[in-house]
Amino acid sequence: MFFASVSGTPEFVRDLKKLVKKFPTLKEDLEIFIKHQLVLYHKQNIDNKGIYRLKSTHVTNPIIYKARKFACRSRKGKGSQSGIRIIYSYTEEFDQIVLIEIYYKGDKEDEDKQRIESYCNSVKDQSK
Repeated sequence: MFFASVSGTPEFVRDLKKLVKKFPTLKEDLEIFIKHQLVLYHKQNIDNKGIYRLKSTHVTNPIIYKARKFACRSRKGKGSQSGIRIIYSYTEEFDQIVLIEIYYKGDKEDEDKQRIESYCNSVKDQSK
């Protein structure tokens, strides 16, 4: 494993199940995304301009990221411009990735800020 821990919130798992019906290769594409793009960005400090830190939230720990470049083989001809977005947190101290939300821009324009804040609040409560 490239990270000490990679997990998804229950909401993320629910989102993924819905999207897999529409995009059958999504689970495999997600594994490739984690193994390659996240490792490049967080471990090797290589930025392909596909991942950026979300600054619209008022949370500084954990750091929340949004991935815009996500290649989905079910969206033939689209490459990394598939329209699928992933919201996740990375905690460097624990080398931990938590997948918070996955959505298709054709169904939903932006990330769920309330879900992100709720996740961050739950992390703060656990650290107390």
